[in-house]
Amino acid sequence: MLSRHQDPIAAIATAPGRGAVGIVRVSSPQDLGPIVQAICGRTLKAREATYLPFRSATGDAIDQGLALLFPAPHSYTGEHVLELQAHGGPVVLQLLLARCMDAGAEMRVRLAEPGEFTQRAFLNGKLDLAQAEAVADLIDASTEAAARSASRALSGALSEEVGKLRDALINLRMLVEATLDFPEEEIDFLEQADALGRLARLSAQLDRVLDRTQQGALLREGIKVVLAGQPNVGKSSLLNALAGAELAIVTPIPGTTRDKVSQTIQIEGVPLHISDTAGLRETDDEVERIGVARSWEAITDADVVLFLHDLGRLGQPDYEAEDKLIAERLAGVDPGRILQVFNKADVEHGQDLAPGSMTLSAKTGAGLDALRQRLLQQVGWHATPEGLFIARERHVQALRRTQEHLAMAHAVSIQKPPALDLLAEELRMAHDALGEITGAFTADELLGVIFSSFCIGK
Repeated sequence: MLSRHQDPIAAIATAPGRGAVGIVRVSSPQDLGPIVQAICGRTLKAREATYLPFRSATGDAIDQGLALLFPAPHSYTGEHVLELQAHGGPVVLQLLLARCMDAGAEMRVRLAEPGEFTQRAFLNGKLDLAQAEAVADLIDASTEAAARSASRALSGALSEEVGKLRDALINLRMLVEATLDFPEEEIDFLEQADALGRLARLSAQLDRVLDRTQQGALLREGIKVVLAGQPNVGKSSLLNALAGAELAIVTPIPGTTRDKVSQTIQIEGVPLHISDTAGLRETDDEVERIGVARSWEAITDADVVLFLHDLGRLGQPDYEAEDKLIAERLAGVDPGRILQVFNKADVEHGQDLAPGSMTLSAKTGAGLDALRQRLLQQVGWHATPEGLFIARERHVQALRRTQEHLAMAHAVSIQKPPALDLLAEELRMAHDALGEITGAFTADELLGVIFSSFCIGK
């Protein structure tokens, strides 16, 4: 897409389907006067909505609506932008889009690719990369907290935090690299400038930003939770209880659930993607066997695995043996991702439970609130959404690489004498890793991946 970013582009900017209003958007580095004249039959005042008929090539009205012209650079993309607001019928909008393409044929107007309007906003300096990603995150937000945090990131909250880190890092780099020119005075100079203190303060600041970014990534990505265990331990009942709806079939017959049943709920604004899976057991039923295989795949990919047990069957030899087999197979999963949950707390039992395990009743709802809080704790959630900005896993990884390079820089700086060339190189790599977040140092291939996930017209 980068090689074509000088082409004029057009697209329907509103969601597919019928609606009261639909928008067709055109963006171009070139003047849009010929298209405006052809469709509107007159010139338009900048940034002023004008109600008029949209004309076809024969002069007939396609529709009547509002036309707005945003001359460069005062537009979303930083280019000349024309927005036509018509009635939101799919046929009307397709006709209007085709008319834009026809009227702009000499300018070689083409259909926009996914995310290309926002990509141009990034390329033209209207948004940095973190803000551009926040546009898509705001559209895709599945909870109110995620939407608020995405809006905060779009306004530049994440970029501002990264900018403060970058400025402190640049000052430290300048200090170290200037010292390289005076090797006979390097140690005294660094000590007088408190280089180690600056590095320590920068690392502490980075840790705080990384923590907030990890919380923001949880708001965006959510938590993948898998309910696992033997048949008839109450997995489907627990899914229904957490979701507050009858999503999964519940019967006393073992093996009722044969495939993965998923639902997204929210806890304190954090999306929780819960999957009820087939009961884990050996079976001759081909369909159920496929379901069990899919259960194990889901377990491998989960952030948290709720290993569900039946309090009413504890102590039964066959049940205990099957549970032991499942536990042995779960030994390959990070123990920090497994939460032992004992269902049917409303049933009398005299068994000692494993430390750290939880009891609940999917039938009565007892213990569900405690489980919700434990799930958040399990993935490290501790922040209040009001202070957060939405973030992506790539932001977290970039900050972690920055953290690693600063740790190496500290190790080099305390050597006697310090290897200043290595120190300068670690600080440079930390700077590059930070730059990936806002797009200061980003490969074209990554830009293509990021913007291709946007909807067309945005």
